[in-house]
Amino acid sequence: MTTKKSQKIIVQGVVIATINKNDSDYISLTDMLRAKDGDFFISDWLRNRNTVEFLGIWEKINNPVFNYGEFTIIKSQAGLNSYKISVKEWVQKTKAIGLRAVAGRYGGTYAHNDIAFEFGSWISPEFKLYLIKEFQRLKEQESQRLTLGWDVKRTLTKINYRIHTDAIKKHLIPSNISKKQTTMVYANEADVLNMALFSKTAKEWRDKNSGKDGNLRDYADVTQLVVLANLEGINAELIRQGLSQPKRLIQLNQIAIIQMKSLINSSSMKKLK
Repeated sequence: MTTKKSQKIIVQGVVIATINKNDSDYISLTDMLRAKDGDFFISDWLRNRNTVEFLGIWEKINNPVFNYGEFTIIKSQAGLNSYKISVKEWVQKTKAIGLRAVAGRYGGTYAHNDIAFEFGSWISPEFKLYLIKEFQRLKEQESQRLTLGWDVKRTLTKINYRIHTDAIKKHLIPSNISKKQTTMVYANEADVLNMALFSKTAKEWRDKNSGKDGNLRDYADVTQLVVLANLEGINAELIRQGLSQPKRLIQLNQIAIIQMKSLINSSSMKKLK
């Protein structure tokens, strides 16, 4: 299971951690408890029958491997004075995914944001509303950063693309050929870059992704777009030097591999993702 870096939100003066697991957002119930007056534990909330019913409905909607047999047993006992269950036991018995007992650096009990909002009601209605508001603000900031990073890299690629096409026009296209023939030369050279970086041509990608809009490069990640922009400039220079297309392709592929290895673990690149 992939866990992304923890982020923080502040709700009524309480710092609350959030993490992302497999593209789902989880909020720390352990942190949220600091906003509750008096002694109150997550196990108290989990033993309540209404809580169990809510969790069961959420798992039914979101979890195809939820263990309904164990859930039925737990539900029948919920609310009894003798009944008590921990988050770890709940997860182990029912194969639930909505609650997580997380160890390590970001340790504590985490809940999917849907469930965390419900838990917020047990803190106070006011706390719940502020929690939702701050969480939405966090997601909006993430979306803005993502959009900015994507736009910057796509713009950089387009700028380098002009350098690339100018080199093609000057050194590879003979005079007095048709516009269609010119377009074919450009497309052919674009596929040199596609093969070097993606190991497939634009047509090969379209044939396998006929239901998708856009093209191969529209689905590239930020790291690939940075390398693509670099390859366009390098290919333009290799064209000016008179290297044949097969030789350029080999060099560009080697450069793409080296640059991807260097950038994939770059802390600066991770900030753009």
